[in-house]
Parts: sequence; C-alpha cells; structure tokens
Amino acid sequence: MRSSVLEVRTGPDGSVVIHPHGSVGADKAVELRQLLVHTVRRVRPLRLIVDLADAPDLDSINLGSVVAACDLGDDHQVAVFIDNATVSLADKLTAAGLPRQRVRGVC
Repeated sequence: MRSSVLEVRTGPDGSVVIHPHGSVGADKAVELRQLLVHTVRRVRPLRLIVDLADAPDLDSINLGSVVAACDLGDDHQVAVFIDNATVSLADKLTAAGLPRQRVRGVC
C-alpha cells in the first residue's frame, strides 16, 4: 500500500489548499481531521479547498471529516470546496450530505 502525504499550500488569492497524495485511510484520519479543523477555526481563510486529484479514495472516516469540515466552515464563514474528486468519490460525498455545488471539477 502506498503511503499518503497531506500537502498544504496557500494560493495567490489567500485560499488554503489541502492536497492529499495517495490513498487516505484510517492511518491519516486524525491528521486530516486536525488539519481541517485547525484551518477552518484558527487560520480562517476565505476559502479552503480540498484537492483530491491525487487521492483515488477516502475511507468512511475521512469522508465524514471532509463533509463535517464544510459544515464547520459555514459556521466560521469559510467557504469549503472539494476539487477534482472522481465521480465515485463525488457521489459518496454527496450521499454523505455534502451539497453538490461544493464539489468542483469532477473527473
């Protein structure tokens, strides 16, 4: 199994981009959740983008964390978007309660 890495960068417009590389499973659940919560609650960018271009799948724990981060973002006036999810992953996210308009660039 390939290990995953969570890359974080700030875009030129001030957006924070979290870009997981590889399969994001239970071994990264705590790290991803803490990163999402810290970014929304402490950094408070105008936009938080979770770019899933290099993450073929999320396990159910991480899927729930991403969906919950969108609700948390609403509470803290941070727009949270999911970019470049596969069709299958986008379907799982929307089935878990993520509004479809938050998922951009489905591939």
